[in-house]
Parts: sequence; C-alpha cells; structure tokens
Amino acid sequence: MSEPASEPSAQSQYVLPGRPVIGILHPGVMGAAVGSALKPVAGAVIWAAAGRSVTTSKRAELADLVGVPDLPELARRADVIISVCPPEAARDVAEQVAAALGDRPERPLYVDANAVSPATVRGIAELLGPDHVVDGAIIGPPAWEPGRTVLWLSGAASPVVAGLFEGSPFTARLLDGGVGAASGLKACFALQSKALPTIWLAMVEAARAFGVQDALRDELTRTGVDLAAALDGVDARATGKAWRWVGEMQEAGDALAGVGVPDGFSRAAAEMYRRMADADPVDRANIWGLRGGAV
Repeated sequence: MSEPASEPSAQSQYVLPGRPVIGILHPGVMGAAVGSALKPVAGAVIWAAAGRSVTTSKRAELADLVGVPDLPELARRADVIISVCPPEAARDVAEQVAAALGDRPERPLYVDANAVSPATVRGIAELLGPDHVVDGAIIGPPAWEPGRTVLWLSGAASPVVAGLFEGSPFTARLLDGGVGAASGLKACFALQSKALPTIWLAMVEAARAFGVQDALRDELTRTGVDLAAALDGVDARATGKAWRWVGEMQEAGDALAGVGVPDGFSRAAAEMYRRMADADPVDRANIWGLRGGAV
C-alpha cells in the first residue's frame, strides 16, 4: 500500500532541525539532482570531496553543493545522509559511514537510495540501526523539474525524509512494509525498464552466431517489428550507464531469488549490459547494430 508524502509521523523519533545539514554520497548525475532538490530546506547540502573526480567536483559546484574534506567529516556534520552510488558500492559506503560515526550519540538519518536488493538494504539497516535507516528507490531520471521522477520510501522514519522533498522536483511516496519494500519495488520495476530491453540484444547476438541475422530482420519486418528502432532505444537509454546497470541487475536478481521467483531474467540482463559496457563502438555496431544501422 502506498500513500502520498505526509508530515513526519508523531511516532517518529526524529525531529530534524528546521534547516538540517544534508550529506550526499555522492554527487553523480542523480546525486547532484537530489542535492539540488534539497537545497531549499537544508541549512547546507554537503558532499565529500576526497578521492572524487574533477567531473564530480564540477557537477557539485554547478549544483551549488558545499564540499567538505572527506566522508568522516560529512558523517560528523550531517543530520541526514543520502547514499546515491553504484549498487555494488552501497554496502561499502554504509560501512565507511558507520566507521566515521563511531560513538556519535546522535545518529543521522541514513537514506539508502540505491538500486539494491532488499537483503542488501536490510544489512545496511542492521549495520547502522534499523530505526536510523530509510530505504529509498528512485524511479525516473535525475529530476530538475517536477512530474517525471518518484522517490519511493519505506522504513520507520520515511515520513521525515518525505517531508524534506515536499515541493521538490522529486515526488516522494511512502510504502508500507519497512526497510526493503522500496528496494523490492525497484527490483520489480527494473524487470521491464532494464531487463526486458536486453532481449533485443540477446536475440540479435544469437542470430549473428547462427548466421540468420538477415532472415531474422526480414521476419521481424514482415510482422511489423522495427528492429533498428528497438536497438536504438536500448542504446539511447544505456549508453554511458550500462556499466552501472550490471550491478543493478545483479541486485535485482538477488531480490527475486530471495522471494522464490526465477532470477534468470535479471542475471541475463546483467551479462548483456556487461558486454555492452565492455564493447567499443565498432564492436557494438558489428554485434548488435547499435548506432550502426540495420542488423
């Protein structure tokens, strides 16, 4: 069951300062959009500069985020920490935050907004304390204007986090079910948004191996399927992101396996995105026809 974002629950132990300090780990394309969306309600939106690339630094500067020296400094200062990182790094980032917090008596809210399995985010909640962790799932592109992107939230303190996004380009919605529910939703949604499109890649690669690519193209055309458009659609969405979607599809596979649903769809999608990420542009055109014309 979902419900619109609301004011923080009276039962929540969290009463944030009027303008909380919010830490973003890390300001990639999505993280920068999240940080920018929170600036109107924050005393400061900070990010950890140590070890980050020049591109990340410029992105954070354009979003008007405040750099602090490193992750331990961010963890010490923040009232809310939002993790937006590659799925395979989510646990490591949480462990770094836990180490940085040490014995700090007032624990910040930690929002794991990564495309991870329910088991992964529950492990993070065990690490940082279940009452201190909110499970987040972003569905849609980096939001710079309202109407396209939803942030689903679950966990005891999710109403507090939803309140921070009120009026922002991200539409916050709440889920029952506790930590893990939002990540479960993301894994299910990813079956159609990311796993299903890779069937085109697998089909074309197999047709080439069998030497039937021309016959396949003819049959698809005869039955009204525009293969070139389908492949261009995959390429347009996945270019520059395929490497990241490998981890997301593996986590989605873990999510499905955890509830007894066949996970091969997501595992296969992870492999196709890995091949796509590893291929140079010429190979991409030769194997799948991506940006290279018909099969």
